[in-house]
Amino acid sequence: MSRAAERLRLLINHLDRPPAAIVSFPVGFVYVYLYTDDTDLLTPDQRLFYEKNGFILIKNLVSDEDIDRFRKEFERVCRREVKIPGMVVMRDVAIAKSEFVPDQKAVSKLQDFQEDPELFRYCSLPEILKYVECFTGPNIMAMHTMLINKPPDAGKKTSRHPMHQDLHYFPFRPADRIVCSWTAMERVDRKNGCLVVLPETHTSTLREHDYPQWEGGVNKMYHGVRDYDPALPRVHLEMEKGDTVFFHPLLIHGSGMNQTKGFRKAISCHYASADCYYIDVKGTMQENIEKEVKEIASRKYNLDDEITFKDTWAFKGRLVQGERTSL
Repeated sequence: MSRAAERLRLLINHLDRPPAAIVSFPVGFVYVYLYTDDTDLLTPDQRLFYEKNGFILIKNLVSDEDIDRFRKEFERVCRREVKIPGMVVMRDVAIAKSEFVPDQKAVSKLQDFQEDPELFRYCSLPEILKYVECFTGPNIMAMHTMLINKPPDAGKKTSRHPMHQDLHYFPFRPADRIVCSWTAMERVDRKNGCLVVLPETHTSTLREHDYPQWEGGVNKMYHGVRDYDPALPRVHLEMEKGDTVFFHPLLIHGSGMNQTKGFRKAISCHYASADCYYIDVKGTMQENIEKEVKEIASRKYNLDDEITFKDTWAFKGRLVQGERTSL
């Protein structure tokens, strides 16, 4: 890529894009890619697919051995054999109201496992980072970690995750230097609630989010896009154990109910370029999530109003490759 084309790409990345931003366009004989870097890993077809659709699925990326180790550590946490500082152990709202079972059947998600050396190993796997670099550049921060244990639906449809954009939760930019890796820990299909994505929605802007008005209740922090066209084309990402999808933080996605008797497990990390920067979300559509996060963090750390939205993210962020230049 020529220097002029590279400068143009960087400029576009730092500007607010209009709703119908062009994914790539010719400059002379050179295509300007907005969402990917040329690291000699992605093929031209793979780069164009991500540029157009906002996600890419890589088959059989994480080994069975690693996934089995993550599963064993998850079970240890559920049995309370280890207690990890800062980790949030979440339960499905329907299960939480039923009889407590002191094992993995009571837990629907582990969030913020950055202090657990075994689970955080996922975020530093070389096979993951080499793909992440295609989207973030060489300086990589692991910003948000989750292990999802989607339970069988208890009849309230609470195992659904509303359609949303991950950028809603993030007070840092630019969006085009953020990516999520999401790895199936077992077979994931439409029956047990696979991811559902709306291709090309990453080229739009951040939408307004709030709790959906669902019968049966909604799990804590499960905000959804308030207005999107349900007739938009959607893709159900059926995956095998070890398959990994990488997707843009503006891509609208969610997941359906788990209609099986088993639990559906996946592990994920949101990465950002260490060159990203924090923004003030006051006066924006993200004020509602800022308020909720601050209230939870204040109770958790007994800090009253001293903690900021930025603080909650700076505390969780970990450098996994390169230099920590900004975040």
